[in-house]
Amino acid sequence: MSDPSLPAEYKEQILHMLGQEEGSAFLNSYEQPRTFGLRINSLKLKSDDSLTNIIRTFNLSPVPWCNTGYYYKEDTRPGKHPYHMAGLYYIQEPSAMSAVEMLDPQPGETILDLAAAPGGKTTQIAAKLNGQGLLISNEIHPQRAKILAENVERMGIRRAIVTQASPPELSARFPLTFDRIMLDAPCSGEGMFRKDPSAIAEWSPDSVALCASRQWDILQGAIAMLKPGGTIAYSTCTFNRSENEEMIARVLEAYPFMRLKAERRVWPHVQRGEGHYVAVLERDTLEEEQAGLSKSGDKSQKKRGKSKRTGLEAGKELKNAWEAFTSWARRDLPGFKAIGATPVLFGEALYLLPQSQGLILDIEQFSGIKLPRAGLHVGDCHKNRFIPAHALAMASRPEEAAHSLSLEADSPQLAAFLHGEALSVAPELRGWVLVTVLCGSASYPVGWGKASGGQLKNHLPKGLRSRCCH
Repeated sequence: MSDPSLPAEYKEQILHMLGQEEGSAFLNSYEQPRTFGLRINSLKLKSDDSLTNIIRTFNLSPVPWCNTGYYYKEDTRPGKHPYHMAGLYYIQEPSAMSAVEMLDPQPGETILDLAAAPGGKTTQIAAKLNGQGLLISNEIHPQRAKILAENVERMGIRRAIVTQASPPELSARFPLTFDRIMLDAPCSGEGMFRKDPSAIAEWSPDSVALCASRQWDILQGAIAMLKPGGTIAYSTCTFNRSENEEMIARVLEAYPFMRLKAERRVWPHVQRGEGHYVAVLERDTLEEEQAGLSKSGDKSQKKRGKSKRTGLEAGKELKNAWEAFTSWARRDLPGFKAIGATPVLFGEALYLLPQSQGLILDIEQFSGIKLPRAGLHVGDCHKNRFIPAHALAMASRPEEAAHSLSLEADSPQLAAFLHGEALSVAPELRGWVLVTVLCGSASYPVGWGKASGGQLKNHLPKGLRSRCCH
């Protein structure tokens, strides 16, 4: 018996699309418990015994379409564990993992995640880039963009920029630019019904039509930013054909140079997941488009290259901030290398703006749009005194730091640190210390502390302290 709270028009839509027998099986799936999943952050987790430890801790079982994805049972609560704070995994609905797997990002590429919050697909793309290339993650809504930036920080991603802009604002700046684009389109959320009952109340045929109209507008902006030969993965967590197959058919009709490479649905009555639709589209490599891209690209690279060469000379404040950072890093983070990035300064905040072979950036390109994260926030410079950022801790490794303190996941010391308390340490320990949590035989950062006189002063951001459980 299907869920009686489902709208009658929605049930009719499903039965018409799937037929009576399969449609009934689908509707009956709403009576089953929802699925829960997490995805291992391979950008951080390099140790096999760390992975084994996480699998054992939460009794995980593999997601078949994602080799870093796992199912967990709700009562294991991995989102409340210190490993989550350390960014060792991302809580993500299993069906949603299929989209980036089909997009298939490669290290070194220039990639756009166009509607990226809260960050599941962005962090999955970053892991596949493996510290190479460039990722721009965009979210137009301010609060969601803030959450996206926080998740990028927690997962230790160095080579991502978070923008808060409309597709037309981005396409004006980055025409024919990206090797791959991820568009997890805002949708009517039919795949959210089992997870969020409020999504049922918000659903209507009118909302489906409104979403389809919005998706069409966003898709046009995405296509304008895709390189010839580039790939778009379009996905939704909804089931109707208007927002899925019919949307792709509309693209193929309007843009003859686009072709459909692959298409897939995850159905909750067939597989363990809440449901997802993914279509992978490729832009033909046309001679005239190649010529136009090459010509404009060469001109753009020359202009931006000049900006890159003079980046440290742009102002005395930037020069001083960079010198303060490098002086601090030589002493406290000697293993850190700022490769393939340009320093930029926002007030007192110093960032490393990432670059790629396909896109050499300068900060002027983002003039007029908000940047919640202009690359990696390395720290703040107060009157030439450098204070490292939490983002830098999360993007670092213990072996890069001059001093680190490894704590067991269930230790009282780690619990105290995650609540914002100071710790007692050896009197001879002085300076900035990378505090880490042990997982298997490896340790992973959770934040900075500063040691002096036998005490480690806590530098965990106040906004993160209340989220920790132990």
